[in-house]
Amino acid sequence: MAPDRRGREHTKKRVRKDNLADAVDPLNEAPLAPRPVAPAIPFYTGGMRIGLLGGSFNPPHRAHRDISLFAIKRLNLDRVWWLVTPGNPLKDRRALHDLRERAEAARQMAHDPRIDVSCLEAVIGTRYTVDTITYLRRRTAGLRLVWIMGADNLAQFHRWQNWQRIASTVPIAVIDRPPQSFRALSAPAAQALAHYRIPETQAGRLADKLPPAWVFLTGMKLNLSSTGLRNPDGSWKT
Repeated sequence: MAPDRRGREHTKKRVRKDNLADAVDPLNEAPLAPRPVAPAIPFYTGGMRIGLLGGSFNPPHRAHRDISLFAIKRLNLDRVWWLVTPGNPLKDRRALHDLRERAEAARQMAHDPRIDVSCLEAVIGTRYTVDTITYLRRRTAGLRLVWIMGADNLAQFHRWQNWQRIASTVPIAVIDRPPQSFRALSAPAAQALAHYRIPETQAGRLADKLPPAWVFLTGMKLNLSSTGLRNPDGSWKT
């Protein structure tokens, strides 16, 4: 007997939910962007070595660009993708500018063909790095991905959603940001992953390592932050 209308609607909803669950697990409160997924994943070819730099970019600044170029050189990467988040779960969102505004400002700041800007997290409906990495792993087979973070993020990495799963899914490059060095390296996540840290001299092979694997890169002198580039009312300093 053919299912009634209610049954068909329930089946459609279940299929849509199951398909999305395959893409992002678990799904959270981030709104879905009204556009297809494909443009949110920058152009790539098989075998590329891609660095992933996530953040609010509120606003983007010169240190984002310099860190990316530094990572390309030290990690022997082909490109770096800036993943502009809809909103960091660990930060106050009241001063967060519109996603499109931040993405456009990031494109202008990047100003390098090796840096791509993506709003992938808004497209797939997540705010969590673990979902983003899981999604990319499933849909970009053949890429060698490296997650890039500053030492300030390593210091609070243990607070990230499923941080152990992130570390076991993708190699991680931590960029030193003095004076955060000691705090970062003594933090719970760094201590838990200490056995998997590789020497800085092997940084160029990090993308080829099976995770968990991470490296702490020194040599960056810039200490800019998006927080320091915002006015008290949340507007960007010019």
